[in-house]
Amino acid sequence: MLQPLPLSTPNRNLVRLTIVRGITWTGFLAAIIFGIEVLGFQLHVLPVISVIVAMGLFNVATWWRLGRPRAVTNTEYLLHWLVDIAGLSLLFYYTGGSTNPFITYLLVPLGIAAATLPWPYAWVIALAATASYTTMMLFYQSVPQLTNSTIVFGVQLHTLGMWLNFILSGSLLTFFIFKMAHTLRRRDMTLSRTREAALRNEQILAVATQAAGTAHELGTPLSTMAVLLKEMRHEASQQPALVEDIDLLRNQVDTCKQRLQTLVANADRRRLEKPETRRATPWLENLIQRWLVLRPDVHHRLEVLGKRGQPSIAVDATLEQALINLLNNAADASPEAIVTSLDWDAEEVVIDIRDNGPGVPMSIADQLGDTFISTKSKGMGIGLFLTHATVSRFGGGVSLYNHEEGGTLTEVKLPRVKAGESL
Repeated sequence: MLQPLPLSTPNRNLVRLTIVRGITWTGFLAAIIFGIEVLGFQLHVLPVISVIVAMGLFNVATWWRLGRPRAVTNTEYLLHWLVDIAGLSLLFYYTGGSTNPFITYLLVPLGIAAATLPWPYAWVIALAATASYTTMMLFYQSVPQLTNSTIVFGVQLHTLGMWLNFILSGSLLTFFIFKMAHTLRRRDMTLSRTREAALRNEQILAVATQAAGTAHELGTPLSTMAVLLKEMRHEASQQPALVEDIDLLRNQVDTCKQRLQTLVANADRRRLEKPETRRATPWLENLIQRWLVLRPDVHHRLEVLGKRGQPSIAVDATLEQALINLLNNAADASPEAIVTSLDWDAEEVVIDIRDNGPGVPMSIADQLGDTFISTKSKGMGIGLFLTHATVSRFGGGVSLYNHEEGGTLTEVKLPRVKAGESL
């Protein structure tokens, strides 16, 4: 079953903003300490450090807020960016204003806001960043070393700072926008899978509705067939071969009546039974034995490949019917030689059903199970469709391959139920 994303888009963006803020202000603190201790910057240390400490505490408070169950809104996300711009403005005011090579870092909140916020909110950020830059052109406390100092090879400190700012801004923009795009792609994929699941459920509901009505309608003709077969057996009592055939037909009719009665009884109870935990090996052996009663013409062999332990799986009547559908498909393809193998590892149980039929046409291989497409000339594809849906509901999957030695290999993977795990 598909799970929703654990965080909304504003939540995720605020998480990334907190990471970006931590990296940015840690970098500014390191640059200021380096400038004061190594390059001899003449700064008002107390207000500068106070701004950095205040932004650090605000970041810690943001992490705490993200642990609360209340969702982040776009308005709250906007306020966080405005606080960041205010903090940057104060820092730049005490470190050279527009002469500070890092002043163009104001483009970072502008770029990220344009990519993540609604259009009116993005304009608010743009106006705030523009107002900050404009103010820094007129009012600031100068740092002479930023414009007059030369580091190495004639490169001025201002130029070097612009280079470092380019690396920092480019890296943060790339990180944030890449993560945002990844989230959007993941959300689109989740929505697409949800739509596909909803469409499949609608198709299953339509099939189930038709099946319930048909089950009631078939009761009468099956009863008529049972009566006629009883009379035919009485009339053919002197013909042993014919009696044997009639008995076989009567068994088939009785089996159909029993299955229809079970279907109707389950529908009338209006309940979905909770899957029960069963040992995989005896469950599969019992299922195959019951199936062979319906298909006496089939030559079948079961191989249990796993040697360590006895895995358990979650099963119910719908999963049993799904396996029977796959076994019937294999029997229809080649009743003379069907091999079912059971294997497992620490995470899943694998059931392989191999026949020696013509294989799966490559033109429809990718569509089997997704729509009503069949590999049989007179088939409707409903069996495979319902089988895929049922196994998927149990957290597993069905895959069909053309075996290298001929025929079709149907692989069913089911999650293994660990000891003590509830269903």
